[in-house]
Amino acid sequence: MKLWRVDDVMTKDVVSVREDTPYRAVVDLLIGRRVSAVPVVDRAERVIGVVSEADLLHKVEAGGGAHPRISDAWRRRGDRAKAGGRTAADVMTSPVVTAEPSLSLAAAARRMQREHVKRLPVVDSFGHLIGIVTRSDLLKVHQRTDAEIRRDVVNEALHDVLAIKGATVQVECADGIVTLSGRVRFRSSADRIARMTRRVPGVVDVADGLAFEVDDSLINGSEIGTPFGVA
Repeated sequence: MKLWRVDDVMTKDVVSVREDTPYRAVVDLLIGRRVSAVPVVDRAERVIGVVSEADLLHKVEAGGGAHPRISDAWRRRGDRAKAGGRTAADVMTSPVVTAEPSLSLAAAARRMQREHVKRLPVVDSFGHLIGIVTRSDLLKVHQRTDAEIRRDVVNEALHDVLAIKGATVQVECADGIVTLSGRVRFRSSADRIARMTRRVPGVVDVADGLAFEVDDSLINGSEIGTPFGVA
């Protein structure tokens, strides 16, 4: 089964800025390119930070003057420094959370959640910028067609089971929801099919209607081999 990775969905033509890029130039770039953040790279194209709209807004917030009802967040040392920043290096968030191109989409999503970031610059083994992946990029896996998803379920999740005599499984897919029906010999086979189906890229959910003849999870007593769960 093909495991979708960061390099399957990332933006490769990524815009970046240098450490000495002026604040105004960063603002113009974000607005002109309609992006919410840009990586900051050094002269060797290694990623050293990210400048986001949130980083730039500290200057806007501070420009209104202190107000007792406004949050004191910007007055913290780091935010106060960003409010007075003149270059990308002054306002960027660093160290930066990055991703490797081979990282799975699931791992990338967990990393974003854990680190509370909306995007991950993608770097090679030397730390050089080669792309960027955002939360919306990770959702691209759910743009796969129902036909593509069903094909992968049949070819991957059912490949071994359908070779077993007596196994009959039907697969339907609508809006990413896969419905499994039919009958297999063992409960372990039914469980494996459902588990493998859930791993197919683009699957939203699985409606597991598979029946089995033998509950091979029962390992004690005379119940072994007793028909169980037959539709």
